[in-house]
Amino acid sequence: MFKVNAHAPRALRRLVFAATAGVSLAAASFSAVPSAAYADTGPQARPFTPFAPLLTPMGRASDRLTVTVRGTGGRGDGRFELACHPGSGSHPDVDGACGSLDRGARWGKDPFAPVSPDSVCTMMYGGPATAHVTGTWAGRPVDATFDRSNGCQMDRWNRLVPLLPDLR
Repeated sequence: MFKVNAHAPRALRRLVFAATAGVSLAAASFSAVPSAAYADTGPQARPFTPFAPLLTPMGRASDRLTVTVRGTGGRGDGRFELACHPGSGSHPDVDGACGSLDRGARWGKDPFAPVSPDSVCTMMYGGPATAHVTGTWAGRPVDATFDRSNGCQMDRWNRLVPLLPDLR
């Protein structure tokens, strides 16, 4: 006969609990799809989830944006349509714009996220240009505004060139 360790049931319970908690946490993080990802206001904005395209029946076919640019001095003003995967639309650089968005879409990164309110920004003025981007990216709604009012806003704008015009 074998001898049963008196601590074995407790250790087994701990092991099962730890494994169950880990699996539950992982499942919750992959199954929740935020309803609004790209709001320009802070508290309700949620991190970008790269699994959203896998949850849409058509894959990334719903990547459609409208970009409205004003105040560039005529170099890039206008209203442009952009579709990605496959690329099409009236945007002057469809492939470049889709590529810049794809590069900015990494786990936990929202390419349209506003500048954090606690950021320390240089007080450089980049001009009166503004942009408004609406539509759907990675299966999630986009409604973001851009300007060049300080160093942080200029950096945010420049990260999305050529979706937004290069004003450097």
